[in-house]
Amino acid sequence: MFLEKNTHTSRYLDYRSFKKAMDASQSIPKVKWMAAILIIILVVLLLPWTQNIRSKGNVSTLEPQQRPQQINTMIPGRIAKWYVRDGAMVKQGDTLLQITETKDEYLDPELTQRTSEQLRSKNDATEFYKSKVKTADSQISALQQSLQLKLRQLQNKLKQYGLQVQSDSIAMAAAANQLNIADVQLKRQKELYQAGLKSLTEYEQRQQYYQDALAKRIGTENKFYNSKNELLNIKLEISATSQDYTEKISKVSGDRFTALSQAASGQGEISKLRNQLFNYNARSNFHYIIAPQSGQVLQSIKAGIGETVKDGEQLLTIVPLHFQKAIEIAVEPNDMPLISNGQLVRVQFDGFPAIVFSGWPQASYGLFTGRVAAIDNSIDASGKFKVWIQPDEGSKQWPAGVRYGTGCQVILSHCLIMCQYGTNCGANSMAFRPIFILRLLQIKVKRITRNEKNNVSLYPVHGLFTCAWARSVINAKRIPGSN
Repeated sequence: MFLEKNTHTSRYLDYRSFKKAMDASQSIPKVKWMAAILIIILVVLLLPWTQNIRSKGNVSTLEPQQRPQQINTMIPGRIAKWYVRDGAMVKQGDTLLQITETKDEYLDPELTQRTSEQLRSKNDATEFYKSKVKTADSQISALQQSLQLKLRQLQNKLKQYGLQVQSDSIAMAAAANQLNIADVQLKRQKELYQAGLKSLTEYEQRQQYYQDALAKRIGTENKFYNSKNELLNIKLEISATSQDYTEKISKVSGDRFTALSQAASGQGEISKLRNQLFNYNARSNFHYIIAPQSGQVLQSIKAGIGETVKDGEQLLTIVPLHFQKAIEIAVEPNDMPLISNGQLVRVQFDGFPAIVFSGWPQASYGLFTGRVAAIDNSIDASGKFKVWIQPDEGSKQWPAGVRYGTGCQVILSHCLIMCQYGTNCGANSMAFRPIFILRLLQIKVKRITRNEKNNVSLYPVHGLFTCAWARSVINAKRIPGSN
């Protein structure tokens, strides 16, 4: 309008380009078409879309005791008889096959009986040694009592001879006194005889008394020393008796300790024989391979009769018939942010018909619902993370025909089409991963909602785009970390 009023346009109308620019009625339909196309593209980008992360896996179980179990032999031997065949159904405790011994030390069929006889003989020998120990204790007690009695007897005898020595010493002192008196009397009698006052007979009598006194003194002295010698002999006898009995007791104690040592050695050999007997009995039980659980026999490694097997070698595999189903999948590290515990996923089992719409699983047919049960915290040898999925209790039951090892595909997570496009375009940086964009929007959704009116008035296109995207995030379900 401004150009029409202030510019002389008549002279420019001959130019075709100017004429088209000034003709507003011709440009209106094109603008409408472009706006419509942009709106359609925007709406499509904002449509909820299931993240096309597909991971192949196999049906398994989280319970170790419900997984296929390898049956191994505990001992080396030779296969004597098979009781099952591949594909046979067995119950827990059924006999699978029989193995015979190949080592020479176990070939004796009465090995356990002979070991039991050795054990009984060793028990008897040990009891004999224990009885010998008791006898030695009795001998030691008897010798100790005899020693006490003998020492008491010698002590009494020692006391008796001590008194005897004391008596003899008194008698010797009296005899010495009497000898002194006789000597004095003899000298006086001699003087009187020489003076003529006493006769020769009286003098000789005094000499006789002196000799008697001297003899008595010598006799008492001899008796005193004999008693003293006997006293010393008794003391020596006491010492000899103590030493003799000590030697006897020591000898019996030595015999006792020998018996104790032999009894202890016998007890050790008894324990060894018991251990050996238990091992033989346990080994005899390993001759028959028993089914540890009910299931189907598969993958018989050894065939025929007479084949030798090593200890720990696999013989066959038993697959349980009933188990708590779970799916084991391997996920790329780049897809791990899209997975969280408790997250719902869609599962397609091999061999079961299904029609899958990649972007809208609600419109798909033949898919089953599962829930993430466990996620490994460490990467495996193949460079992927292992994820376990269990059936969702509130959803349709998984088919009963799903067996252990059945292949499957798992579809994970929800997002917007633009997020899917960003992922598929190879945005390897985590900043472009849809899960981080969605969580960022969750954090800022209140701010966006609060300022929605202002954003629309100031930036019409940007405000419309942001509010629509925020609403999509709020209404999206099964987004990890969302409420």
